[in-house]
Amino acid sequence: MIKRTLNLSGRLYDLSRPLVMGIVNVTPDSFYPDSRVQGETALRQRLEMIVTEGGDLVDLGAYSSRPGADEVSAEEEMLRLAPALKILRDEYPELPISVDTFRSSVARWAVEEYGVSMINDISGGTLDEAMARTIAELQVPYVLMHMRGTPQTMQSMTQYDDVATAVADFLIERVGQLYELGVHDLIIDPGFGFGKTLEQNYELLSQLPQLKSTLGLPLLVGLSRKSMIYRLLEISSPEALNGTSVLHTLCLERGADILRVHDVLEARQCVRLVEQLRRSSKHNASEHLSLSRATSLTSNNG
Repeated sequence: MIKRTLNLSGRLYDLSRPLVMGIVNVTPDSFYPDSRVQGETALRQRLEMIVTEGGDLVDLGAYSSRPGADEVSAEEEMLRLAPALKILRDEYPELPISVDTFRSSVARWAVEEYGVSMINDISGGTLDEAMARTIAELQVPYVLMHMRGTPQTMQSMTQYDDVATAVADFLIERVGQLYELGVHDLIIDPGFGFGKTLEQNYELLSQLPQLKSTLGLPLLVGLSRKSMIYRLLEISSPEALNGTSVLHTLCLERGADILRVHDVLEARQCVRLVEQLRRSSKHNASEHLSLSRATSLTSNNG
């Protein structure tokens, strides 16, 4: 059975309707230039856009994880996060906050000082051995993502016998360790673009239903405007919105519960369209069943 709810700061979210997570990067070097937010005015504008366009939660990151990104100290990461966290806490108290960090010290600080709802760890705990125990102590939902190496080395570590099996094995092992420590709310993320070739990303996307059913956990996907889209289409990340929407739709059909996105409005539209299709499919199935029963009864009476 797949877990269908998520507890964010005491509020229970029903994942039968997929959630849209709006990205806020307080970094100078994220791969998509328009996602970089500098200064309080720009930050307020970005947050207002996420809320207005229907975002369910915000994912705040201060360490760029693009391939070859510069190293940033924990102190610098917290310095970048603090102004945004203060605005979110004071002006958007009902908006759940996820912090994108692989450092246990940053995770603890964000939760204890600012009431952050969730931690999104690109390394799945491999870059900080204290992260798993810290999450167990904090008792907040944890996004467990697959990545090999570090942001600086991951693109040289793309050798797999079978990428989907390797990702599943990693997640199964880490989930077991977290359960043993008493972590309850886990979300899995296959890590599109993190230590995978373009072809491996699409192979992984095709296997999402099997991955989700194997783990039995909510599934987050983060492929918004990534190179698996713009390199294949021979365009740039600013031109990759249409391709992103196509893949978001496919991911929703394959079981995605949370879309981590740059473009909230378009992602919310994808969710609405797929939800309508699901409702229509259920209605048609019910109509077909009723018709079949009626036909059977008529045949028997005849």
